[in-house]
Amino acid sequence: MLILYMTAAVTGLNPGLGLSVVEAGALYGLYTAVVYMTNLPGGWIADKFIGARNAVFYGGIIIALGNLMLAAPFGLPSFYCGLGFIAIGTGLLKPNVSTMVGSLYNQGDIRRDSAFSIFYMGINLGAFLAPLIAGKMGEDVNWRLGFLVVAVGMVLGLIQYKLGAKHLGDAGKFVASNDPLVVESQRKSLRSGLLGLLVGIVLLLMLHFTGIWMISIVNISNLVGILLILIPFVYFGVLFAKGGFTAAEKNRIIAIIVLYLGAALFWSVFEQAGSTLTLFADRHTENQVLGKPFPTTWWQSVNALYIIALTPVFAWFWIWLKKTGRDPSTPMKFVIGLVLVGLGFLVLVPAAMQIESTGARVGISWLLMLYFIHTVGELFLSPVGLSAMTKLAPVRIVGQMMGIWFLGAATGNFIGGRVGGLFESYPLKYIFLAVCATSLFFALIMLFLVPWMKRLMGEVK
Repeated sequence: MLILYMTAAVTGLNPGLGLSVVEAGALYGLYTAVVYMTNLPGGWIADKFIGARNAVFYGGIIIALGNLMLAAPFGLPSFYCGLGFIAIGTGLLKPNVSTMVGSLYNQGDIRRDSAFSIFYMGINLGAFLAPLIAGKMGEDVNWRLGFLVVAVGMVLGLIQYKLGAKHLGDAGKFVASNDPLVVESQRKSLRSGLLGLLVGIVLLLMLHFTGIWMISIVNISNLVGILLILIPFVYFGVLFAKGGFTAAEKNRIIAIIVLYLGAALFWSVFEQAGSTLTLFADRHTENQVLGKPFPTTWWQSVNALYIIALTPVFAWFWIWLKKTGRDPSTPMKFVIGLVLVGLGFLVLVPAAMQIESTGARVGISWLLMLYFIHTVGELFLSPVGLSAMTKLAPVRIVGQMMGIWFLGAATGNFIGGRVGGLFESYPLKYIFLAVCATSLFFALIMLFLVPWMKRLMGEVK
């Protein structure tokens, strides 16, 4: 819904923001990247101050407020503030709800991977319903109404979260330390971080008003891209220098770094569903079934529907493989995921060639095939990766490691958004081929790293 709203004309029955595809792609990549970047400080705040359970609740409240701002008729300032609120709220909610799932199981419990698959299905039940309800309201009636529906959905989620808390035991209730000296040190770090953020904002404003560096969607997006490269280097450098970890813990953190890079590459391809593939569906696909048209936003329900259908199969599949001793290692599952997400884009190459030669829209079967292949790849990588973070991470930084996992998703979303901005600049067949080739190349590299990765991970496979 977001990319369509941003590229819709500012006039007409359902006006949008009227941004160019390049601007919309840059803003989409910027927003989705920041949504995931906030997961690292969100995990840290939960670990050190408020606990995962409170972080999830407060994050949900902020997300609901953000969507209300998107729904408000106050122009671009309200729109940008709404996106900011959603990013902050997601940073509190997303890593910590995953951490809570992991904390429900002891180390070595074979039900953990299946539990994350079921948890993932719950996420995708919402992802299936959102485009059908909010997407239709936004695209067919009014974009702001669509965002309002999302806010209502978030409030309903918060209500059931509070009502169901009795089933969670002590999961997410506690913070890493209650020592007053440690807590004060952590608060000092938080104050320093907020001060640094404020200084950075002031510096950007000074550069803008002096004409040295102009604030624009594309420029800020470029800046965030640089930060996505620097933050992991700095964070892991500090972690190794001052973390006080054992040799085995350091080996597992190195394994997390490699999985982080693999996840970033996977999501850079997969998350083009909201940019490149949405534009492809809107402009080049005959969106109808049995002669009846449907909104473009409904395509975002297809992946979720596949997830819901396939998750029970994969939940059983992982347990069966473990019991029979045939379960692929986590790194090998990442290789399979990277191969499948690349092959999904290869499927669209003939469709792009058909569009180029005839100028006509193509049928829905092309995107249905792509989304099926991508969904299978996602089930090999995403819930397994979430589970691996909770198993590999030292207990005292598990929330932060979930943040790192989502930082990989931030990098992938950023790249996916920027690739979407190229939609009108290059022939589609070349874009799809380049995406496929890149994914397969890095899958091959990771395949060679699998034996080394298994040694780093030790007993965690």
